[in-house]
Amino acid sequence: MTCPDCGHDNIDGVDACDHCGQDLRSIDVLPRRKGTMPRQVLETPLRELIPLPALTVAPTDSISKVIALMQQNGHGSALVMEDGRLIGIFTERDVLNRVAGRRLDVDRVPVSRVMTRDPKTLRDDDTLAFAMHRMAVGSFRHIPILREGQPPRFVSVRGVLRFLHEHAR
Repeated sequence: MTCPDCGHDNIDGVDACDHCGQDLRSIDVLPRRKGTMPRQVLETPLRELIPLPALTVAPTDSISKVIALMQQNGHGSALVMEDGRLIGIFTERDVLNRVAGRRLDVDRVPVSRVMTRDPKTLRDDDTLAFAMHRMAVGSFRHIPILREGQPPRFVSVRGVLRFLHEHAR
């Protein structure tokens, strides 16, 4: 059975896609009509979206410093890196849910205290469909893209929508 989200060809009868984890139990057995999902979305690797370089910060940086950097750079997220390794992500949603309305000294409290730890990541050879699936299932608006020896990048809902608009038929 072909996964409708990532296009992976699975063995008939499996409950979940071996590639993306999509639940296949509720999928109709009837084949999908041709043209329901453009092949381009299923096959385009993320590297073709030319993902933006991620804003990176240290876990010891203050919350206020990270928010200021996000504002200055127009980014909705910052990757928290330690010794070249991704340990967390700090997003606009973290500001709303973990900072706003709390009694935190944002000039002194490190971002590591309010970041989302161990974020889901993507690879630059993952497909656009897989990224869209991961964003939808996890309710993510920003996902880091990691590649060995390369600076981290990210894909955002806005970037995906821009790509789809530019490549619409």
